[in-house]
Amino acid sequence: MPLRCLLALVGGLLLAAAFEPIGWAALLPVGIATLMLTVHGLRPGRAWIPSLVFGVGFVYAVMVWMRSVGTDAWIAMCAVEAAFFVPLGLGLAWSMRLRLWPVWAALWWTGIETWRSGWPFSGMPFGRLAYATADTPWADALPWIGMTGVTFLVALTGTTIAWLLIERPRPSRRVVGAVGSLVVVSLLPAILSFPVDETGTSTVAAVQGDVPGTGLNVPAVHREVTANHVRLTEDLADAVAAGDQPLPDFVVWPENSTAVDPFLDTQVHAGIVAASDAIGVPIVVGGTNTNPLDDTQVLNQGIVFQPGLGGGDRYTKRHPVPYGEYIPFRGNSLMPSTYGRLNEVPRDMVRGTSLEPLRVAGLRIADAICFDVAYDEGIGGQVARGAQLVTVQTSNAMFSRTGQLAQQFEISRLRAQETGRWVVVAAINGISGVVRPDGSVVASVPARGQEVLVEQVGLSSTITPAVRLGVWPSRLVLMFLVVHTAVVTFTYRRRRRRSRSVVPTTPISTGSR
Repeated sequence: MPLRCLLALVGGLLLAAAFEPIGWAALLPVGIATLMLTVHGLRPGRAWIPSLVFGVGFVYAVMVWMRSVGTDAWIAMCAVEAAFFVPLGLGLAWSMRLRLWPVWAALWWTGIETWRSGWPFSGMPFGRLAYATADTPWADALPWIGMTGVTFLVALTGTTIAWLLIERPRPSRRVVGAVGSLVVVSLLPAILSFPVDETGTSTVAAVQGDVPGTGLNVPAVHREVTANHVRLTEDLADAVAAGDQPLPDFVVWPENSTAVDPFLDTQVHAGIVAASDAIGVPIVVGGTNTNPLDDTQVLNQGIVFQPGLGGGDRYTKRHPVPYGEYIPFRGNSLMPSTYGRLNEVPRDMVRGTSLEPLRVAGLRIADAICFDVAYDEGIGGQVARGAQLVTVQTSNAMFSRTGQLAQQFEISRLRAQETGRWVVVAAINGISGVVRPDGSVVASVPARGQEVLVEQVGLSSTITPAVRLGVWPSRLVLMFLVVHTAVVTFTYRRRRRRSRSVVPTTPISTGSR
């Protein structure tokens, strides 16, 4: 067991290295294959041990950026995420007793990944296998089968490698056919790319104003942050007037470009109005607003400011970060709201529910705020309802010195491929960028950069199969976990009943005559 655990730890670290900022995507199936090797031959009651060690190595490494919030937060959150690898170990051990076990094992990985990505609270979807596939043939399958499908495809590649190493099957038509089918399924989307029809174009400006000082604490310098975005937008207006830049159809500011309610704070409101009037087109502002239904709560919103009219459509963040933007069970003695940095969250942020696209400059826009981009239903749901373009407003200031920026920007690139839409990312201090539907980056601004990107983007009404499928692939793999667990439990109990019902027989002695 110690050797298995050591190998599992190495495997978890290898899998983490497939993600940004290292980004060695070829290690994805290697990591999964290593996990399978460490579990092989173990009973379920012991298989969870190397699986848990694998999860500890993987989760703590891939989300090491959480230390920016606090070492205690990093340890606690990753402990919860690593715990999901206990049921994964059980499921893998059950799967490896079945025929075609690489398929069932890949489904178990995908199901557990889906489970931890949405629970508890909003879950933590960072570290999904699909999120490390940018610039690989796997990513070309995204418009066809979505993030969950791509995760399954990557996991199946890893479990198949493990099968070849463990079983060492003799070359046969069956073996060649199985491996060949996997190769074809993996590479075919790169050859037969999903056609996306462009119905028009639009010119969009994304403003990255940066955060003064260390760049890590937006609330401490929030007025300077807003002033930076106002100034850069007014500078853009001057460049347009001079003929140095084309007039954009609309402008996107990042999340927390106003860290106070822009409708209640007169100084901030005046700055937004001045910028809007100067450029003469709508600005999608990222604002933290008081909940009109309860002033003890806040809303994180993308607000469309119309020149001369003021506020218009709004998108409300669907997935506030627990213990970062709201405190679950506030006042509970087990987790007092004054613990550590929790006193920096005086009011709870309320999650949004609408999937209706924003109306901006005659266009329909799918918006996502920060971590929203990592969840499947938000962007896909808005695109399914007619969004022609995707914008991502994000404030990753506290992570600006970590690999989290690159991980999240890669997810934005993959969303472009999945939805068949151009994606415009406006980050408060990095990474902003404009991404084509094939995932390639047209232009970007690095961390701590201060710049305005003005690019012509395409518009589309094409609905990819992945968008049509929506969240059903996730539901189906979760259903698989429930059904497989129920079958195993039922079979185990039936065997125990049978074993108890068997009465041992003893030979009848006839005695001696």
